Parts: sequence; C-alpha cells; structure tokens
Amino acid sequence: MAQRIDVKDVNIYYGDFLAVEGVTMTIDPRSVTAFIGPSGCGKSTFLRTLNRMHEVIPGARVDGSVELEGVDLYGDDVDPVAVRRTVGMVFQRPNPFPTMSIRDNVLAGVKLNNRRISKSDADDLVESSLRGANLWNEVKDRLDRPGSGLSGGQQQRLCIARAIAVKPQVLLMDEPCSALDPISTLAIEDLIQELKKEYTIVIVTHNMQQAARVSDRTAFFNIAGTGKPGRLIEMNDTATIFSSPAEKATEDYVSGRFG
Repeated sequence: MAQRIDVKDVNIYYGDFLAVEGVTMTIDPRSVTAFIGPSGCGKSTFLRTLNRMHEVIPGARVDGSVELEGVDLYGDDVDPVAVRRTVGMVFQRPNPFPTMSIRDNVLAGVKLNNRRISKSDADDLVESSLRGANLWNEVKDRLDRPGSGLSGGQQQRLCIARAIAVKPQVLLMDEPCSALDPISTLAIEDLIQELKKEYTIVIVTHNMQQAARVSDRTAFFNIAGTGKPGRLIEMNDTATIFSSPAEKATEDYVSGRFG
C-alpha cells in the first residue's frame, strides 16, 4: 500500500512571492519522514504540495515535479481530488465534523468520494479504521455520539481513522500533536509507529524530541531572512541529523542554539 515520493526541483509560490525554493528529496515508503525547522521556513507549505492542498489557495502554484511511484501528481491529466484521496492529511488541530457521530466522521471521506457502500461493509470499515487508529476499544459503545464529545487526543485519532478509511497510500501530518497533552502525544506517536508498517508517513513537527523518537529520516528546512524563500538544507537518517549533521545550521538548530 505504501508508496515512494520523489520530489524534483520544486518551487512554491504565493502569487509572485517565492515561498519555498529548489526542493529535491526522496521520501521512502513504510517509513516516517520528519520536516523540522524554524517557523516560517516553509515546512507546512511544502507538506501541502505533496497532496496538492497548496493550490486551493488563490494565486498559489507549484513548479517542478512531485512523483508518487513515478506518476507526476501535477501532471495535466491528474485529478487533484484523486491525489488527495491517495495522499491523506491530518491537520494541526483535531477537526472532526462537530455535528456528525463518531461513525459518520469515519465514513465522511468515503461518502464525499461518492463511494457506495453497504451497511455491513460500512460497519466493517468503521471498525477496521478505528482499530487502525487505536481508538476502537474506547468508542465502540458510543459510535452514534458526536465526535466532538471526545477528548482532544481521541479527536485527533478519530481524524486519523477518517483519513485511513479512504485507503490512502501516504499520510501527511502537520504538527498533529501540537494541541495535545503529553499522554495524548505519546498515544499518537505510538500510533505513528504502527501506521508506518502500511503507509508512507510525513510529519511536520517543532518538537525535536518527537522528530528523534518517531522518524526514520529527517529533513531540515531553513530561511535566510524575512522575505526570503525557505530551503531544504539537508536530509538524512534521523540519527545522523541529530548526532553529526553535515551543515552547521542544522547542528545549531537541533542543539537549540537557534530557532
């Protein structure tokens, strides 16, 4: 199920403003890749190019190629909705649909994609998705209650269940633990380790310890100053990035000397 992503010479614009410049990288399947770097360096902007969420912003555009198993996601014949189905996303703050039940939240993506599904298949999908998000045992007796009634950490796992219900190959996570307490954060981190057995996972995080704990590879982004584009400084195995990075700027950032 998991697929490899190859990014080549990607430049990201908001209108005439070049926000991120010249990114080339490979993201391995069945692994966790972390994006780190100071605020404003383009991590989340770049993350959103991996499922064409960036272009929903008026005036935003992307040059270069983002290939999923050799298929350019920005090709003329590629449907962006299909891309977002294949490359799912979990946002910074849990965002279950507040008027929907837990069950309907899980099925929301499937229904939005106009997939017809029988009640028994829907029941199986709800259970398998909630089990995949390590949430089933906590909510199995209240599936018809609103998803907004769950705790913050449970809501975030519900959003992960909603994302995996549509059977993506890639999961993007934009600071998925920033609004959570330490216990909920640990639950999400443990879940990420389980999910990488089946998915390609990319996570943006400001938490250096989290990047060190959950990721296999880490990419460090930086920015030269206000109004300058963000750039990928280096990318390597996480252990190497945190113990012996090639660039001094990376060493300064991971050691807490700036950022």
